[in-house]
Amino acid sequence: MTDTVQGGVATAEATTAARRAVNPAILLFLIAGAQLMVVLDATIVNIALPSMGRYFDKSQTDMTWAINAYTLAFGGLLLLGGRAADILGRRQMFIVGLGLFSLGSLLGGLSTSFELLLAGRVIQGIGGAIAAPTALSLITTLFAEGPERNRAFAVYAGVSGGGAAIGLLLGGILTEYLDWRWVLFVNVPIGVALMVGGFLYIHTSERLSGKFDLVGSLLSVAGMVAVVYGFINAANHSWGEGATVGSLAAGVVLLAAFVLYESRSKIAMMPLRIFGNRSRAGAYVVMLIIGAAMFGMFYFLTFYVQGVMGFSALKSGVAFLPVSFVIIVGSGIVSGILPRVGPRPLIAIGSVLMTLALFWFSTVKADSSYWSLIFPAMIVMALGMALVFVPLTVVAVTKVSHTDTGLASALLNVGQQVGGSIGLAVLATAFASASKSEGKSETGKLVGASQQHLQELIASSASGHPASPAAYADNAAVNAFHVVQSHGAGQGFLVAAIFGIVAIVTSVVMITVKKRDLSQISEAVVVA
Repeated sequence: MTDTVQGGVATAEATTAARRAVNPAILLFLIAGAQLMVVLDATIVNIALPSMGRYFDKSQTDMTWAINAYTLAFGGLLLLGGRAADILGRRQMFIVGLGLFSLGSLLGGLSTSFELLLAGRVIQGIGGAIAAPTALSLITTLFAEGPERNRAFAVYAGVSGGGAAIGLLLGGILTEYLDWRWVLFVNVPIGVALMVGGFLYIHTSERLSGKFDLVGSLLSVAGMVAVVYGFINAANHSWGEGATVGSLAAGVVLLAAFVLYESRSKIAMMPLRIFGNRSRAGAYVVMLIIGAAMFGMFYFLTFYVQGVMGFSALKSGVAFLPVSFVIIVGSGIVSGILPRVGPRPLIAIGSVLMTLALFWFSTVKADSSYWSLIFPAMIVMALGMALVFVPLTVVAVTKVSHTDTGLASALLNVGQQVGGSIGLAVLATAFASASKSEGKSETGKLVGASQQHLQELIASSASGHPASPAAYADNAAVNAFHVVQSHGAGQGFLVAAIFGIVAIVTSVVMITVKKRDLSQISEAVVVA
């Protein structure tokens, strides 16, 4: 007994000494830098998607895989990555995660084929799934509880919120003045520098015993990939094609097997008890829909403002900046008023605003302007997001056991990534179907060469192969093509708005957490 106590004291003293040995600012810089790389990835790549599509001769629908390859790997393996940090050591996995993220970025940037790009994006996602939870857990081990740790969490949360804005601007600059490859290359020197810093300044942490839920991870990722592939294949071909039906059926079976396995496994990475609370389950449903809406908004608007409105990559990045600004400022305000009003009304109002914004986006036309439609709808959308982000995290960790707090909070991130992947696939399917129908209608309105040129432009959009110069020079055909693209985007937003209605109903019916149920906002809430 005495030896155990002395061992515990020695460990605590060693931990304290390690904290004092390294400047906290250096540690926080390394952790925040890793989080920034992971967070800004979605927006920095999104701005470059049209340029990537032109290089690889891929359609707008095909390019969803450049996003989904990352988000499926990241969201599907996030819980496993956090577990790996506990079992194998946080310092080691911090370096491994950054290494994989940097390797994936390099591979994607060097890619000469679309398949190689997707391979790089998958490796990036795996690296992010390891680095993100490890960086968060390092704060709890390297910074003493109290003001020091709270300041570290504040910086971490600020980086998480500001990463999207930085990605929009940086992605526009790199794509405009260098090349789309640099939105990936930029991660390599930063990642290597952070790896070296982690090796030099982060001390080895205590390892916990345990096992990995490899079967659960494999079933969940395979199931989600099959579902997403089924929707994308339906967009490119038809719902009745064998590959579409088979993929969707396989996805449903695999996901059902995942749920069954997790309900019986002693090492489940996602124990189903976490969904036993109705409010918490409702929060996850709303976050799934937010992921679909947010990814869909940025994706469709990126192609719309560049392809229809003629914005450059840099101008597109600047045009989206108000969204990040409103979310960052709004989330800070919501954190202050949350204890006074409770989470339920904030989530419900936020869901209503997001749904209204999506319906507004669905009215987009070929001649819509940025200031009369895009900008105000984006502001309403951002306000809705700001209203729901913090309250959802509070609901997810309220009335949860201490041992499940990290899992409950992490599942929100998983839900956002998975919702974004599956939602984007569904919206892309709606876009493709609506575009085909509108394309036939617009073709019938033209005659002669213009009719042929429009068919070329539509075929180019579906295949990714450029149309003839004469087609791009035909104003009548180009204007008709813009009508087709706008109609497709509008239908995609309309489907997202229908999802939004589900979020509203869910927030009203399932989320029952009251003001009195809220204790002081925990660290898990601050950083989520």
